[in-house]
Amino acid sequence: MKTKSSLPMTQTEFIRRYKQDKKLVIFLRVLILVLFFLLWEGAARLFLIDPFIFSSPVRLIQAFIDLLPGGEIFFHMGITLLETFISFFLVLALGLVTSVILWWKRSISQVIEPYLIALNSLPKSALAPILIVWLGNNMKTIIVCAIMLAVFGTIINLYTDFVNTDPDKILLVKTLGGNKKDILFKVVIPQNLPALISSMKVNIGLCLVGVIIGEFLAANAGLGYLIIYGSQVFKLDWVMMSIVILCIMATMLYGIVRFFEKKYGEK
Repeated sequence: MKTKSSLPMTQTEFIRRYKQDKKLVIFLRVLILVLFFLLWEGAARLFLIDPFIFSSPVRLIQAFIDLLPGGEIFFHMGITLLETFISFFLVLALGLVTSVILWWKRSISQVIEPYLIALNSLPKSALAPILIVWLGNNMKTIIVCAIMLAVFGTIINLYTDFVNTDPDKILLVKTLGGNKKDILFKVVIPQNLPALISSMKVNIGLCLVGVIIGEFLAANAGLGYLIIYGSQVFKLDWVMMSIVILCIMATMLYGIVRFFEKKYGEK
């Protein structure tokens, strides 16, 4: 039979093991990353891979240092981040507002739902050259390209979540005399806040991908532009450096959204 004094020991042991497991996961993640860069550098130095084509961690660091004077690399990073944040917040606003409209007027959703599905399935990169003709070779084209990549899926997912809101809670609000506005702000949006934040995790990555696609075709600045320019003039160190920076940037952006999910989205 367990005594009262043994219960705190069990809880303490659980917390200790949880912290150990968490530290082990972090250690293994860092170890894999370090081993990857060490193997990459070693293979390049031993000429198991061509360092001119595949570059190496040391060459990437040197390329970063070469672009530091005048802040050129930070300028390109800033442009890409600015375009990503603008497109991300526009996708969030357009997706939420459109989903609310479709939920409010089911007749509208029944009419345009097939078009949303078709637009979501359309390869967005195929539209990029047309956007350049319509909007010009500027930041607007890049932002629109990023928005198109994420907004339709966001609308479809949020609308589906809104429609599947707990009917018992909606019935309770109606019984207490609430109108459709009360149902929206007191039941539908609060219940689907975790789904909204979850879509944000996906959208931040999609917007970054959309921005890079746009910068490939219609930019004179940004990491996407740096990748294309580096490949054209055979500065492949710039290409690999930009890709590594994009990976770091994507991880940081995901981490920011994950922070908000832990704070507001998880029940």
